[in-house]
Parts: sequence; C-alpha cells; structure tokens
Amino acid sequence: MQKFTLKKADPSNERPRDFLDELNKQQREAAAHVTGPLLIIAGAGSGKTRVLTYRVANLLRRQHALPQNILALTFTNKAAREMQERIRHLIGERSTGLWMGTFHSIFSKILRFEAEKIGYNANFSIYDTSDSENAIKLILKELNFDPKEIKPRTIQRKISDAKNELILPDTYKTRFVFNTLDDITSQVYERYQIALKQANAMDFDDLLIKPTELFTEHPDVLEKYQDRFRYILIDEYQDTNHAQYKVTRLLAEKYQNICVVGDDAQSIYSFRGADISNILNFKQDYPEASQIPLEQNYRSTKFILQCADSIIKKNQNQLHKTLWTENEEGETVTLLENFDERDEANRISSLIQDLTLRLGLNYNDFAILYRTNYQSRIFEESLRRKNISYQLVGGLSFYQRKEIKDVVAYLTLLVNPNDEQALLRVINEPSRGIGNKSLNELIKKARAEKRTIWSILGDVESADLYKPAKERVAGFRQMIYHLKDLLESGTSILEVSKKVLEKSGYLKMLVEENSAESLTRRDNVLELQNAIAYYQQNNKKPSLSAFLQEISLITDTDKYDETKPAVTLMTVHASKGLEFPVVFIVGLEENLFPMGARDGEEANIEEERRLFYVAITRAQKRLYFSFSRMRFKYGEEQRQARSRFLNEVDPGVVRTETGATITQKNSNESKENNQVADEYDYRKPLFSKKPKQNTFEVEYDNDPFYPGAVVHHNSFGAGKILQRNGTGRDTRIVVFFKQRGQKTLMLRAANLTLVSEME
Repeated sequence: MQKFTLKKADPSNERPRDFLDELNKQQREAAAHVTGPLLIIAGAGSGKTRVLTYRVANLLRRQHALPQNILALTFTNKAAREMQERIRHLIGERSTGLWMGTFHSIFSKILRFEAEKIGYNANFSIYDTSDSENAIKLILKELNFDPKEIKPRTIQRKISDAKNELILPDTYKTRFVFNTLDDITSQVYERYQIALKQANAMDFDDLLIKPTELFTEHPDVLEKYQDRFRYILIDEYQDTNHAQYKVTRLLAEKYQNICVVGDDAQSIYSFRGADISNILNFKQDYPEASQIPLEQNYRSTKFILQCADSIIKKNQNQLHKTLWTENEEGETVTLLENFDERDEANRISSLIQDLTLRLGLNYNDFAILYRTNYQSRIFEESLRRKNISYQLVGGLSFYQRKEIKDVVAYLTLLVNPNDEQALLRVINEPSRGIGNKSLNELIKKARAEKRTIWSILGDVESADLYKPAKERVAGFRQMIYHLKDLLESGTSILEVSKKVLEKSGYLKMLVEENSAESLTRRDNVLELQNAIAYYQQNNKKPSLSAFLQEISLITDTDKYDETKPAVTLMTVHASKGLEFPVVFIVGLEENLFPMGARDGEEANIEEERRLFYVAITRAQKRLYFSFSRMRFKYGEEQRQARSRFLNEVDPGVVRTETGATITQKNSNESKENNQVADEYDYRKPLFSKKPKQNTFEVEYDNDPFYPGAVVHHNSFGAGKILQRNGTGRDTRIVVFFKQRGQKTLMLRAANLTLVSEME
C-alpha cells in the first residue's frame, strides 16, 4: 500500500486575512472608501467607531498612507483613546504618529507650533469658563458696570456664541448692537480680546477661531497643513459649529479627502453653537460626495429600537434612514407613573435593587438620565439611603475645585507669568498681606501703562503702595522666579510641584487649619501630584506646559468610569456616546422634558425630540420611562402634565407596570396637556392590577398591601405603598402620603384600607 503523508500548509502561500471582512456590507463600503468626500450617516448603535477605526487601518495598511497624513477629529478624548487602541490592536505600531483627538486638543497643538505668527508664544494659557468670567468681571468693573447687575456669565455666553459664529469684536460692534446688553457686550468683547492677548492666553473658543485666523492670514501655513493632512475624518459631524466647519473646510480644500460621520437625529448641542445644517448640507458643500448609511443597530433590542424610531420619525428635518437589528425582541418599555419626584426616586432605587437581585445585574449596568443637573439631588439622596453606590457625571470637576485651581495657577505662572488670572488668583493665596487696595493699584498702573501686571511687579518701587506691601509683592515675584528657574534647570515636574506647595505655604495652610474640609482639600492637592506623577511616567518628553494643556481640555465624559461598580447619574446630553444595559429616563413632563416647549417653536421641539431619541438609544436591554404628577418648583408643589413625547411614542412597545398599554391622547387633548396639567385624584389608583412577574413583583400570599397599592389612613389620608419589608407580624411598609410625606408603618397596626379594589 502506498503511504501518503500530509504536508503542513506554507503560511506564506495563504491569502492574508482581510480585516475588512469583519464588517457588514455598509460598514465595509464606508471603510474601503478612501478617495474623495464621504458622508457616513451612522444611526445609533450602528458601529460608527468601528467603521472609523477600520477606515484608518485600511488607509495605513492597504493604501500605504503615512500616519502623520491622517487627521481624525473627535468630540471627546475618550472617543479618541478608544479609536487609537482599536487601531493599534488591528495593525500594531504602524499607527504611531496619527493626529487623532478632539478639535480643541488638535488645534491647540497646531497653535503652539505656529503661535508666533499670530502674536502669541507657545506657552499660552487656556482659560476655562470660570477664568473667562473672572476676566470679564474685572473688565466690567473697569468700565464702571456692576457685575451684580450685569452678570459676567451672561456676557461670557454672548461672546462665546459670537466666536462660534466667527464674529469678531469689530463685526459684533457693527452688526449686533441692538440694546443695552449688546452694547455692553460689544465694549467688553473688545477689551476681553486685548486682555487675552496681553496675558498670552486663549479661551476654549479661541482654540477654534485662531486656526482660521492663522490659515487665512498665512496661506503658506494653510498649504503646509493641507499637504500634511491628506485624509481628514470627523466624528459627530452633526455637532460641529460654524468655526469647526470653516477650519476643516479650509484644510480639506486641496485634496477633498474628507470623511464625516454623524447622525442628524442625534444633533443636540445647538445651545453650544452646533449647526445641524453642516451635516444636512454636506452634499451641497461637496457635490461629488458619496453617501453611505449605517442602519444595522448592534446595541438595542427590537422593542427599544422601534420605540426610538417612532419618536424620531416625528421630526421633519432629517436625512432618511431606517434602523434595524438582528437582536432579540426583548422587554417592552416600562412606563412609571409617580406621585412626585421623591416617589419617582424611591421607586427607581427599589427597582434597581430588585433587578440586581433578580437578574444578577451590577450597579454599573444602570443609568438614570435626566434633562437638567438639578434633578440629580433627589436620586442621590434615595440611592444613599438604600446604600446603592453611584457616580455623578457632570458635577464639580476635580480640576475645578478651588484648591486644585489654586495649585494649577501657581504652576501656570512658571510657564506663563503674564497669565493675569493665574497671577491675581494666587498672589495673596495663602494670605501674604497683599490686600485688594494694593492689587487695584497694580492693575490700575498696568492698564495706564498698557503693560502686564507681571511686568509691574518688577517695577513695584514706582507703584503707589505702602512699603510693606511693596516688599510682599517683591517677595512673591522672587518666589515665582526661583521656582521658574528650578523648572528650567531640568528638575522634574513632580519635584517642582512639591516645591510649589512648600515655598508658597499652600500645603502648610491646609494642614494647620486642621478641619475636615481643609484635610479633604489637602488630599485633593496630593491627588493632583499623583496625576502629575502618572503623566510624567507615561510620556517620553514630559513638560509642564503640555501637562497643563492636557488637564485644561478634560471633559465631563472623560471622567466617566464605566468599570466603577456604581449606578450612573447624568444628563442626557452627557450620556451621548455611552450605552447601558438598563436605562431610566426620568422627569418626562411638560416644560421639563421637553424643556421650555412653546407653540410655534418647532425647531426647539425637534431638538428636544432628538434629545429624547438619544436617551432612548442609550439602552441595550431594558428601558424605563418615568414621570410625576406633582413636583416641587420654586419652593412649592405644582401639578405636572406628562410629556407630549409619551403621546408620540409607538403604544405597541410601551406598557405600564401592570402590563397595560399606555393611553395616547388626540391632538386637541395633547394641546391642552401642553398648557395645563391634568387634574389628578390621589384617591384614584395608579395601577389597575397587580404588577406582573416580568417587572418587579414579589409575592405576598394574596395580601393586597404590596408596593404600588393605593391606600387610606385615618390620620394621614391617601397614600401609596412604596416598599414592604419583613414577614408576618414584623411586616413593615413604607407609604408616601400626599399630605404628610413618607411614613414607615407596622402593617398589622396601620389599619389601612384600599382606596379602590385592585383587579
């Protein structure tokens, strides 16, 4: 018998794996498109990050593009990091050198390279909103306006809106002076820009308008970056403002290899200047553009997707697409009807406890989404009472805490001593006996001589100050120079930061105060040193200037930790780009969600509807809608009407806790609902029958007094049972009474009666 042996296949003869085969048809088409303008309409959960990742990998591996020739612009640092990690996983170190990051981080990097061409130096400071407001407050005082009457925040917002539209002070003066506030804004705007330039500082909006100024005034610089960035990718294009649109159009003008990804249905940032027309008119700007829709949703169940689709289809201004999914049908959306916001928070907290026990979920599987930040308080209190861990996204940032801003101001002076806001913040912090009178004299002299305050400190002998004040000012300046020399001599950033805390006396001040608050502030300052140490260890060429830039561009979403075992509390705006197995959308009431809806303002309603769509599409497995009949506003209890959006949603996918379909109102009733809150009888049961097992039922041996039952107490009146604990004679119930609030009662002694029988 002839003997045969099997030979191992020669790997060199095998066809190399085409990683684009891992994509669906539409995704592959988008990732393989490399030449010319491209519009990718990416529906929620359709894998847009995956497509962008594979498109960049395709450019690098198959088209042999150089990493430095690719510019990828995202809206969060988190999205940029995620894309970089995925690309590195696909093609390894070949991706090193990509220009990938947020608009602000990428263009601040370009501005540092080219700063001198527009009259700055590379160590310019970046002012956050509070820095800008402080600078504006100072200018208002110099113009003899009272900052208590003319709010610096109001002026700051008007200036920011103007900058987002590329409207500079000269243009604002001629086009936008219609009333007293506009006139004041015009005066402040002009001085504000001069003050920023003098302080070698830019605000967040400048990071977007200064590149346009740079490229317009220096065509050679524009061409240099056009040749560098031959392939441009922009994520979340529906959220770009006019300044972002203008600067990227300039960069793409030469080669036209611009790919934008977005979803007009998720355009929710008009209050920040986002212009939905940028994505709607993309094919007008680039007539040769290809358009590819991504319509397969990988995130949500069929019911959740059907719910979202039924809402967004009500909008008139949109690009056509129809989302579909191969995921399971899933649970219907559950509608929770509550007495008031306390009832709402307590019931949702109880639901979270129940679902974790019954379904084996973790706390970080849950998100509670609300329209405005103030709604978080009542949920925080309820979750704390039940010992449920939570993380609040959008609260006070670590880098916005006073003690952190103080230390960062000291560090800023070491790289940019002309930063006026940093100087004024710490020149007398801790107290050095340099009072407001002395500071005002220094400011007055600086303005009169058109010099920086820092330069005046070097000429303090000529200032109209008492001798002790002059000595203290000179001592402060000498300390900063000593620390600056230490930094420039090559001492590590971490060691310099330690010297700052020592020489300034800041850490000593916190320790000597020895209060619970001061010790917490001390711990925060030490945590800042940990951040500096981490930065230093993870960068080949660490610099204080780069570290300060990095922390100045951190956003709320960047601080979100998806691995933390905690329920997430956040606004719908902050939830953009995230997903959770279980989502509660709360406060679905008129004039709350939608916010401030008025007849005749369909554009506003369409954006609120898009916001609701974004909230719905954060959910993967389970989704809850929640509204209250009463809510405390302005210190008093007010009746609420449920959101019009609950009347627009497909009734086939939403059920009450009893499993009943929700009732939709006709157009006339809906209009009345928008104007006057429905009358509500607290003796009327909220549910027609006992909750089904597939929500959160616990069996009570036919006992009618279970959570959700509406009862009456001889002393407390009508109420609803929120919780039930214990068994037999030890059974306790928590009841919310309209007139008396929440009470805990022994069931056997409560002498309760049902207001009406449950079916």
